[in-house]
Amino acid sequence: MTTTHALFGAFLGAATAPFAPVATPGAVVVGFVGGALPDVDLLAAHRRSTHFPVYAGLVAAPASALALLVGTPLATFLAILCLAATAHCLMDVLGGGLEHRPWKATSDRGVYDHLNGRWLRPRRWVRYAGAPEDFVLGAAFAAPVLAVTSGRLRWGLLSVVLGSGLFVAVRRRLPPLAERIFGEDSGDV
Repeated sequence: MTTTHALFGAFLGAATAPFAPVATPGAVVVGFVGGALPDVDLLAAHRRSTHFPVYAGLVAAPASALALLVGTPLATFLAILCLAATAHCLMDVLGGGLEHRPWKATSDRGVYDHLNGRWLRPRRWVRYAGAPEDFVLGAAFAAPVLAVTSGRLRWGLLSVVLGSGLFVAVRRRLPPLAERIFGEDSGDV
């Protein structure tokens, strides 16, 4: 769901359009990065190393308050970055679990809650990363962002939406492909 997270972050950034249209392109980019940022742990302890569903909110709240009080582009960008990263962690709880074949729904690990020292179970509102509803959600977040952006930024976001659609088209073929390439069973994590 990385593209969906990133597109939601961009959506948060696009919310600046009515208030600060000059800052909107930067806010969209910052939101996009913030939405994707927690997934830097994809090759490590995914959804544990850089996912902080509770602590991220504790940082996002004062950052948002600062942005509302100060109103500078830098404070706004910081708030959007923090809000997008927080939303990512919370969205992962609403998605599928940590397994190579998430459509089988065998994992009870959604996101690690560092504050309470336990895994939060996946809710599977979006069954798994790469499910059709994942694409629809990302495209829905992207639509208003595409309406307030232009040029290379719009084309870049559109390419992310199209890449997300391609991922959905091949998602179920990836585990058997990984088994052939790496010569091992890509069973559940």
